[in-house]
Amino acid sequence: MTDHGQAGVDPFRMDLVEEFRHRPIGAHSGDLQRLLNLMRGEPLKGKYVLVCAKPGTWMLAQLSGVRGGPVSMMEHEVFHSREQAEWAVFKLRWRRLTGRQPDF
Repeated sequence: MTDHGQAGVDPFRMDLVEEFRHRPIGAHSGDLQRLLNLMRGEPLKGKYVLVCAKPGTWMLAQLSGVRGGPVSMMEHEVFHSREQAEWAVFKLRWRRLTGRQPDF
């Protein structure tokens, strides 16, 4: 593997991972915003998403890739904080793009 993951994502930009971990919601630096746009624009098949199960509770899910198709709920991945839920999705998307697990 080269120094960069898929789509030119530098897997060593841990500063971006750290920035997101400390502020998953709100304004981000230009580099982090570009990374988030890339992550959010991934193909739908197998894409990790959050589903608001009820007010104050989010659940991790994966899309089937078929518009209107089933969503695979990951019932063991339940969060009671949106920040924790966003961080969980970020880590999965980061690993998918870079092939590396964040060290945090």
